[in-house]
Amino acid sequence: MSHLSVDFNNLKTFVSEKDLEAIKPKILSCHDMLEKAQGPGSFFLGWKNPEISNSVLAETREAAKSVQDQCEVFIVIGIGGSYIGSQAGITFLKSSFPNQLDKKGRPEIYFAGNNISSDYHSDLLDLIDGRDVCLNVISKSGTTTEPAITFRILNEILEKKYGFDKAKQRIIITTDSKKGILNTLANEQGYRKFVIPDDIGGRYSVLSPVGLLPMAVAGIDIEKLISGACVGGRLYSEGLINEAYRYAGFRHLLYQAGKTTEILAVFQPALHHFAEWWKQLVAESEGKELKGIFPSTVEFTKDLHSMGQWIQEGRRTIFETFLILESSNRQLKIPTIENDTDGLNYLSGKTLDYVNDKAFEGTTLAHKDGGVPNLSLKIKDRSPESLGQLFYFFEKATAMAGYLNGINPFDQPGVEMYKNNMFKLLNKPGY
Repeated sequence: MSHLSVDFNNLKTFVSEKDLEAIKPKILSCHDMLEKAQGPGSFFLGWKNPEISNSVLAETREAAKSVQDQCEVFIVIGIGGSYIGSQAGITFLKSSFPNQLDKKGRPEIYFAGNNISSDYHSDLLDLIDGRDVCLNVISKSGTTTEPAITFRILNEILEKKYGFDKAKQRIIITTDSKKGILNTLANEQGYRKFVIPDDIGGRYSVLSPVGLLPMAVAGIDIEKLISGACVGGRLYSEGLINEAYRYAGFRHLLYQAGKTTEILAVFQPALHHFAEWWKQLVAESEGKELKGIFPSTVEFTKDLHSMGQWIQEGRRTIFETFLILESSNRQLKIPTIENDTDGLNYLSGKTLDYVNDKAFEGTTLAHKDGGVPNLSLKIKDRSPESLGQLFYFFEKATAMAGYLNGINPFDQPGVEMYKNNMFKLLNKPGY
């Protein structure tokens, strides 16, 4: 059973089913490249089969339990795909304030190594002072500057506090199976190690140990998450028939028509970090060879009071994908007050979600009337199964979008440019 549904009706005046049918041969060709591993970057298709062995799941659960038992704070050190997927999962599946509510004996979880800010990391050190800490360092190479610096700082603190032997029991390395500094370090020092599959790139790694371990520490049922992804694997495996390919196809048609920016709009704070995960997935996958749709995100209704103006009346080079949660975990009703001083009694007894839904419906109509094509992707609920399918939907659609545009959606050569310049400026040996 699908946990997602897609509504393309607000695209009809901009692109049609007939237009989509016209590019069906191209979609089928790209589908064959994905299925037969014959396209650019085909080595990195390990994400296509989201199934995880029972042994890896069991080891992940056991490691998560060990962290829960001995730590008050769990710090995930990584950048890009090494952290943002698990952060998206925790934000979506836990409470709005997971480090303050819904802990139930589990550690607070923080993310570091995704910036080079003295203030951020100093504040983090203040926060963990006097508390029991565990680390999960995530990097294939181990040489990425941001997480490497953070690990050096935090590792020194742990070794001073616990001594080397006890400190290493609080450190989990998630890295390459055979090569890289972190792999060597884990083997030499005896750190517990999880393997990032060779055939899965960073931004496609959320359903591997990269994302599963932090989510398991947070108390998320990772088996159900994988189960939802496997549903996606079955649903989004046929050319043009499935919704992921239809989404990719309509995006391609809009891009060809001059719609060069896609805005992913969410109406729930629980989807905030998921939108950030999506932004990285799309940007690194599609933005190359002077091609690609620019991914942007907004959080409504807040951004309707800022970005909403630009979307309604700015340049017509955009389209929107609304990411909508159909069922919240809890409902809160608007009370009645006797004198109705705020004029809100017409909403008495209505839930906040009811009002939010009408804001969504009103926004889609306004933006369509304003010349902005839009579509809606609805998520059944805040369950691991829904999230797993959602992750897979966008992974498959993004891979298809890259092939439709004639680029390799699995590399990121442009990311290396800033690094080379930074290393030269820092006088790093060899640069």
